[in-house]
Amino acid sequence: MQSSDGRSPGSGDGPVNPAEGQEDPGAASRHVRYEDPWYDALAPGWGELDGVGMPARAVPSARGEQDGADLRARDVYVEVQRSEAFQEVRSRYRRFVVPGVAAFLAWYVGYVVAATTAPGLMARPVAGAVNVAMLAGLGQFLTTFLLTWAYARHARLRRDRAALELRWDTQELTRGVQGGAS
Repeated sequence: MQSSDGRSPGSGDGPVNPAEGQEDPGAASRHVRYEDPWYDALAPGWGELDGVGMPARAVPSARGEQDGADLRARDVYVEVQRSEAFQEVRSRYRRFVVPGVAAFLAWYVGYVVAATTAPGLMARPVAGAVNVAMLAGLGQFLTTFLLTWAYARHARLRRDRAALELRWDTQELTRGVQGGAS
């Protein structure tokens, strides 16, 4: 009888049974210590000390006890959210996404409904073995790519600059509230 490598059993350098060459194949791996520098590190709030030797707070208080800097930073974000620039960015986003999603879902549901209710129409040959269902299915892929391209183009031309300016303004306001800390 020959093994899968073309040699007959017993012809070769090693033993036929792999267990004959070793006493315990897992013995060496049981004695190896797992050295991971992150394994012994404490998770945030699990016993590490803050700068003055007191245990660090793990989770912000649920009662809303915040220091003045946190409260003012939150106010900056609320102010930015209410600003005209933020509302314009969100409005431009919605004006593209809502009609795009509605049109794509209508196209997808139309494809599924046509495939289930009109199998004769979907089986109609167009060119050789290609039928209406195959073209509609490929059209789903094509419209997905077109919608992705149109979304990226719309974001680049109509929202990215305004969003970056808004982000810059927000960071500047936050830095000012936190006393120049970045």
